[in-house]
Amino acid sequence: MTLYHGSNTEVTVPRLLRSVRTLDFGPGFYTTMNRDQAVQFAAKVVDRNEGSGVATLNIYDLDEKVAFSLFDTIRFDAPNEAWLDFVVDNRRGQYAGPEYAIKVGPVANDNVYRTIQLYMTGVLSRAQAIESFKVKELFNQVVFSTEPALRLLRFVRSEVCA
Repeated sequence: MTLYHGSNTEVTVPRLLRSVRTLDFGPGFYTTMNRDQAVQFAAKVVDRNEGSGVATLNIYDLDEKVAFSLFDTIRFDAPNEAWLDFVVDNRRGQYAGPEYAIKVGPVANDNVYRTIQLYMTGVLSRAQAIESFKVKELFNQVVFSTEPALRLLRFVRSEVCA
């Protein structure tokens, strides 16, 4: 499986960094199977860091059969109720369930996250939020939350984003 990570620098050796932000799937090294999504995120990282670095697409290879057989993994195939609860709990910093080394599922990009915010504030019901996801184009994310799982990623190359 080919995975991408957008950054403002080349990342030959991925590391787990503790973020001050609460993210969809909690702390971890975030990758995606969608090249365009990673390229867009690389540009956001440069902007977020006030122009520091250059938008860089990092490309990795993962033997998914090995990874998913060795490590506890949670996989969401669609933005369903379980996914919504998982994302909301992580975004609130309140996730207290089982720890997973690898997490796979839809990403709450800017459009999706607006819906999640409306759900979190009570403007939308759970059913309304889930229904709205059906009309949105959702990309995926593969998050590595432990160092042993992260070591399975093999750096292939990086490309400067045009």
